[in-house]
Amino acid sequence: MTEKNKQEKWGFILNPVAGSGKPLIIEEELRKQLKQRNIIAKIVHTKEKGHASVLAKELAEQNYTYIIAVGGDGTLNEMASALIDCPQCIMGLIPAGTGNDFAQIPGLSENFEQKDWDMLFEARTHTIDVGRCNGHLFFNGMGLGFDAQVAAENYEEPGKVKQGGKSKYVWHILKNLLFFKEQKMMIDANGEKKESLCFLNTISIGRRYAGDFYLTPTAYADDGLLDICMVHKLNIVQRLEILGKVPKGDHLSNPKVHYYQSNKLVIDLEKEAAYHLDGELFFDKHFEIDILAGKMNFIYNPNGNHYFSNVKNHLA
Repeated sequence: MTEKNKQEKWGFILNPVAGSGKPLIIEEELRKQLKQRNIIAKIVHTKEKGHASVLAKELAEQNYTYIIAVGGDGTLNEMASALIDCPQCIMGLIPAGTGNDFAQIPGLSENFEQKDWDMLFEARTHTIDVGRCNGHLFFNGMGLGFDAQVAAENYEEPGKVKQGGKSKYVWHILKNLLFFKEQKMMIDANGEKKESLCFLNTISIGRRYAGDFYLTPTAYADDGLLDICMVHKLNIVQRLEILGKVPKGDHLSNPKVHYYQSNKLVIDLEKEAAYHLDGELFFDKHFEIDILAGKMNFIYNPNGNHYFSNVKNHLA
């Protein structure tokens, strides 16, 4: 790492309940790595939902240059949302959640080895686009339709998962595969207005969702465009066929799939429905969605499988 990186202050926001406690295991190695490098650092723990945003603002006000989330997509979203208008802050992530979908964008390994620690503290950065829907930010993607309904039924209230764990979640997937009813969506994008009964509508910065689903497999996170995968009304056989192809991103050739890009779109529904932003649940019937190009300065892995179309490596 450069002497400049070494001297600037590093802050780490650790979510102790993410990934079944994985961040607490990582913390021990993190402290060793910091000591070996003689880095000025502060490690803080989140205590409740939304706390990562508070801690991120405090670190920024204390002039920490590098602010790193140690957790999953939710921790990253809270931290980055708080720092989005802090151009002097350089953000990073040590993946330690359950899904870790965002980690794919900067090409990060989900299990840090020595080479990954070296990469982190070398701090090569790249600007990443950020999505926005009705004023809320998303850093990987948002969804309307089937996947959002599954998420809604798996929540007792926002942020509180029903009892039953994974088996309950699988039940909601199976139930909605059989009984989910497509709602009419009025979509205004790229100067065209279209109307469709949609099984799902995914709007993305990144490519991967829920660990194994590549709904937007050709997305780049630095091209200033949202990738949209809209799937029209399906019967049960078509639902199974398409969802079976999504893990490998082979669904795009299906005539029921409409895949396109836009920097802004408006969607209207006839009645309120669930939608999710990076896994966080909301409800609405009118959606104004756009992209904030190059809004986030983020540490990435130059040797990883990152989702960038135009990388100019430089040391922060």
